[in-house]
Amino acid sequence: MVLWELFHTFFSMGFLSFGGGYAMMPFIDAAVTKYGWMSSEQLTNMIAIAGMSPGPIAANSAILVGYSTAGISGAILSAVAILLPSVILVLTVATFFIKWHHNRLVESIFYGLKPLVTSLIIFAAISFAQSNHLVAFDISFRSISLWLIFVLSLFALLKLRWNPIYVIVLSGLLGVTLYS
Repeated sequence: MVLWELFHTFFSMGFLSFGGGYAMMPFIDAAVTKYGWMSSEQLTNMIAIAGMSPGPIAANSAILVGYSTAGISGAILSAVAILLPSVILVLTVATFFIKWHHNRLVESIFYGLKPLVTSLIIFAAISFAQSNHLVAFDISFRSISLWLIFVLSLFALLKLRWNPIYVIVLSGLLGVTLYS
């Protein structure tokens, strides 16, 4: 039963989610909560690992959720389930897109989806910030230090144009220094 739930959930997400891996995070969070596969904090930690791992974050997240829920078979099934719709859709769309990509309706649909994708990514970021207690406005060492790491990371990425890998490593080192 769990394997079917994993397959159905990630296969559906693969077909119905637009905007890439981060836009899928609210759907993964909702499924994890619905089926009780793990806590929000566990999911947040897994998504952090998935984001730092090579490859697409949605597939990495599906693999980690599948493994946590049903071991190796859950990981494999979740990976196939989330990737298979993309393969099917890309092959199908590619055959029609070449013919229709200059169609006004098709251009309008893609133009209308852009703000949706952005809102899904922002929603995922806010949800993860809430589950990590980053949105809480209490005055404690932990909340102030979390906000400081957030602000410094954002500054390093946007203004200093640092490579995200450096920001990830430095944030991890700060975490070890501050919370060990």
